[in-house]
Amino acid sequence: MASVAFKDIKKDFGKTKVLHGISLDISDGEFMVLVGPSGCGKSTLLRMLAGLEDITAGTIAIDGRVVNDLDSKDRDIAMVFQSYALYPHMTVGENMGFSLKLRKEGASRIADGVARAARILNLEPFLGRYPRELSGGQRQRVAMGRAIVRDPKVFLFDEPLSNLDAKLRVAMRSEIKALHQRLKTTTVYVTHDQIEAMTMADRIAVMNEGRIEQLGEPLELYDRPANLFVAQFIGSPAMNVFEGIFRKDSVEALGARWPCSVKAPEGQNVKYGIRPEHLSFSREGIPAEIEVVEPMGAETEVLLRIGGQSFVVMTHGRASYGPGERVFVSPQAAHAHVFDAASGRRI
Repeated sequence: MASVAFKDIKKDFGKTKVLHGISLDISDGEFMVLVGPSGCGKSTLLRMLAGLEDITAGTIAIDGRVVNDLDSKDRDIAMVFQSYALYPHMTVGENMGFSLKLRKEGASRIADGVARAARILNLEPFLGRYPRELSGGQRQRVAMGRAIVRDPKVFLFDEPLSNLDAKLRVAMRSEIKALHQRLKTTTVYVTHDQIEAMTMADRIAVMNEGRIEQLGEPLELYDRPANLFVAQFIGSPAMNVFEGIFRKDSVEALGARWPCSVKAPEGQNVKYGIRPEHLSFSREGIPAEIEVVEPMGAETEVLLRIGGQSFVVMTHGRASYGPGERVFVSPQAAHAHVFDAASGRRI
């Protein structure tokens, strides 16, 4: 296991600046997730750590040792790709042991390493099969097994679940998290899926346009987003956000007063945010009209409109309302978020 340190990392592709001086410390044994929209630079940062991209400026250190000029094979890392990258002409066992074969390890060492990884990942029945004979989830486990066999200081995952169906993604999330808890190996995981980030990470770095917007534990980011970008990116369904003016202990907007527990200068232009589960239906409150009801079993997602603005309300159980009905909603003031309208920073 090892710590990882990025210091003032910059990356340019010609005249295009991709990363703008990122600094990030990852602790020994930590599961760090880099999350953000496509093009934010998260995969580029991971590839630089892996030695697959050159560094324009700054330093990357693994276990206190600067690795800028080290080849990928000398960094003691193992990477799991989105595309599995398995050799089609090799069996599962041969794929998993190939990196050790390249190191010229002995046959017994290779066999022991493959057997251990297969046991951890429940791949023992498939060691003699070829990749074409496996499902997508089994192939991804083989790719993970190939990484485990190397016994690296750091695991790198680059959107490994993107090619799997929804049900299998949920199962594989649990498998990867359980694997980390068992091996305690430092892990850097890249995804654009914030649910993956929330459920798997010890800490999350939310990236946008080549910068880290906020770094913290999953629930810290969810409960106290630093700015509008983080507030709207973390959470599903996304936070409801709209413009208003701060008046005493509330925000005046959409023909109503929206309560909050924060203080801001009187008359300041702000943006008010409230998550769907922190809006509830009531006998009195802010009038709204229901547009769409989406039952999901244990929960119901309701799309409604207030003063020309669309809102999402998430309720437990079954909804007795239908499209076109007039209702009242009440926001929970303690869970309301207020952001400066100009800068987007949380107040």
